[in-house]
Amino acid sequence: MTLLSTRRIHTGRVINLDVDHVRFPDGSEGDLEIIRHSGASAVVPFLSDPRGDDPQLLLIRQFRHAADGEIYEIPAGRLDAGEDPAECARRELQEETGCTAESLEFLTTIYTTPGFTDEKIHLYMATGLTRGESAREADEFLTLETVTLSRALQLIKEGEIRDGKTIAGILFAAGFRT
Repeated sequence: MTLLSTRRIHTGRVINLDVDHVRFPDGSEGDLEIIRHSGASAVVPFLSDPRGDDPQLLLIRQFRHAADGEIYEIPAGRLDAGEDPAECARRELQEETGCTAESLEFLTTIYTTPGFTDEKIHLYMATGLTRGESAREADEFLTLETVTLSRALQLIKEGEIRDGKTIAGILFAAGFRT
């Protein structure tokens, strides 16, 4: 696919919306609406050793307007301009949970919904947590919940954890933790 032109139709605080005129692989041309996003980092916070039998995780339960209710999430947030994804993960962990991590391990990077956005989320696993004071943003209304990894996996299976980055982060950590 070849980008022929792009036109910005909306500039927002979190996202921008462009219409890209492209040439498809068969030679035809068309317009695609693309949401541009600066990217984000998210972190799976382990309260106990992730190599243990059933380690504990710290999850967020937060109201999300787009989800029409409260959902379980891992700490996450948008990258600031030029910010290192690992630093963003550390910042969001502290802001949302009040915790700092002794160790932060990169897990993977995912595209959230590549059919219409270029947003990527960098996933990390945090261990050796020390609790402290949170510094939540004005629009963050959340509670913290401690769950075992087995319980988190059960919540995913039962459809109680529905957030994509949270599902990907927990499953990746569960499947590949050392």
